[in-house]
Amino acid sequence: MKPLILIVEDEAALQKLLAYNLEAAGFEVAQAFDGEEALTLLAERMPDLVVIDWMIPQLSGIELLRRIRRRPELAHLPVVMLTARSEEPDRLRGLETGADDYVTKPFSPAELIARIRAVLRRVRPAFADQILQFQDLRMDLAAHRVFRGMREVHLSPTEFRLLRHFLENPGRVFSRAQLLDRVWGGELDIELRTVDATIRRLRRALNSGGEQDLLRTVRAEGYALDLKFASSPSG
Repeated sequence: MKPLILIVEDEAALQKLLAYNLEAAGFEVAQAFDGEEALTLLAERMPDLVVIDWMIPQLSGIELLRRIRRRPELAHLPVVMLTARSEEPDRLRGLETGADDYVTKPFSPAELIARIRAVLRRVRPAFADQILQFQDLRMDLAAHRVFRGMREVHLSPTEFRLLRHFLENPGRVFSRAQLLDRVWGGELDIELRTVDATIRRLRRALNSGGEQDLLRTVRAEGYALDLKFASSPSG
């Protein structure tokens, strides 16, 4: 599953350049041209990282960053600031507001991509690993195999993608619509109840040896991979 990068930049030519290079580097890209549009997109789909230009319409980049950090569901979202402001006070202001990194113009797309990868490795180590693990659950991405302790778990391709998404985002609650978008790719003919049915099958496969359920059902919200508050297998 490709990491999703949201680019918030009002210059169309730069947007096109960044999107082209990020997609070539193996990322999925979403685009917003002002701060308000970015907030709308963030409410619809959670990216893995946001690149924000300081000087954008509607909301400044720094104000958009403040609003992101004030929202509990977005507080830990990685953010890279992109700006022509190279003076130290401006860099410090961006970092103190909550930016994970700060890239000044002019820059090369290769430099920005390297910075993005570094931030993702730091805040989301799963992207750097071929082994994803949570408690006694282990996914080998290279071999495409899943283990619960010493027991191998056999999953369908969709169940594997769903579990991978949870393993890359432990503890985070995802709505059915978000899971449908991230795992099924937003296919129009797939209903929300398909998510529930796939969760049930995934639970049965993961817990067939009598292990503790690691999938938490959050009533009226969705699902999360979470040990402390995991629900019963029938949830």
